[in-house]
Amino acid sequence: MIQSNFPEIEVHGENYPPPPMQNYAALALGYFKIAFILCVVSGYNVFELAGLPTPQAMAWAWENKLYASMMIFFISNAIEGQLIATGAFEIQFNGVEVWSKLRSGRPPSANELFEILNSQSSSASTSFSKAPPRSASA
Repeated sequence: MIQSNFPEIEVHGENYPPPPMQNYAALALGYFKIAFILCVVSGYNVFELAGLPTPQAMAWAWENKLYASMMIFFISNAIEGQLIATGAFEIQFNGVEVWSKLRSGRPPSANELFEILNSQSSSASTSFSKAPPRSASA
């Protein structure tokens, strides 16, 4: 929408990093997911190795290897995605922040965004027109 209404504006995007603890939790969950799937597929019993009774859920997973592996894969991916998704973004115009979802708690509506960009671009053009002309000497 911005490019169609303001073709002179370049739009750049990048992911906003999640808090470190959420990032570490997502990473740990990813490792757990891989370890669990390897244990299910190979039939390796880590509970027996630790001297613990095997949970009924693990016995079910060994009987239904494909279903259990797919289920843990998709559920853990959904949880990992929620852990690292911040949904946060900031809008800057000429190096000046004009909107922050972190501070406002919501994204701007299309009308709000266009009003902000119109006011910023008009103030930028008036400040450029007030500047003294440059000489062309080399």
